[in-house]
Amino acid sequence: MKIAILSRNKKLYSTRRLQEAALARGHEVDIIDTLHCYMDISSNKPSVRFKGEPLPQYDAIIPRIGASVTFYGTAVVRQFEMMGSFSVNESVAISRSRDKLRSMQLLSRKGIGLPRTGFAHSPDNIKDLIANVGGAPVVIKLLEGTQGIGVVLADTNKAAESIVEAFMGIKANILVQEYIKEAGGADIRCFVVGGKVVAAMKRQGAPGEFRSNLHRGGSATLVKLTAVERATAVAAAGAMGLNVCGVDLLRSSHGPVVMEVNSSPGLEGIEAATSKDVANMIIEFIENKKSKPHSTKTRGNG
Repeated sequence: MKIAILSRNKKLYSTRRLQEAALARGHEVDIIDTLHCYMDISSNKPSVRFKGEPLPQYDAIIPRIGASVTFYGTAVVRQFEMMGSFSVNESVAISRSRDKLRSMQLLSRKGIGLPRTGFAHSPDNIKDLIANVGGAPVVIKLLEGTQGIGVVLADTNKAAESIVEAFMGIKANILVQEYIKEAGGADIRCFVVGGKVVAAMKRQGAPGEFRSNLHRGGSATLVKLTAVERATAVAAAGAMGLNVCGVDLLRSSHGPVVMEVNSSPGLEGIEAATSKDVANMIIEFIENKKSKPHSTKTRGNG
């Protein structure tokens, strides 16, 4: 097959591993910088151009769309879909998962475990917003934050009120969530491919850090999932309509709760922690789909 990897940087671990896996299985692979693509949408034959030339027809594309380029990146993915290329994750599903509020609402509608969450822009009663998620300590998140940036833990109700007021002052949209103390600063990343959890790791935050992101000094180890955790991860991926994703869970006293569903999960941490060839599993999934023109189907609802 002819496969395109949409990535800003061909030297990134995940991009390199996907390229290596595809080449090892006998496929042609191009790495294309998403932001340097431009689209011809004026004719009845949609195309994507790159460096002054139209790109060829690809059997499949693997979007590695960073959060900062979601709007343009999903437009490029959508153009490839219109051209008939199979997208590992479709544009609509990527957009769903990137919108923290929309994704929480969709997961809630499906009855998937979540931390108690409030959403606000200019609440008239900040005390009630905080009390409604169980009171301090609470986690306050900027809706547009990534990799733990814009996430604050407020230990007291007074501190939480001050932080909410500060975010209101800059007209920011925020989520207020209950703090899952029993998680002990750790979460579980479940890597889902084709409706199955193919690998899982426990990420432990650095000493004194409640955020477990590897970008913030966290460590990763192999973890054994319970049947409920596995089912929760698969259900969360299905609710978003994602074929490949990372589902981040916390182990709470009332069962697993989903913190985020990531449509472009990194491969380095999960492959190192589990010794599994996740990149190869993604390429194998594409092969098993027997990708045909216009075979990308909208999955999920909302």
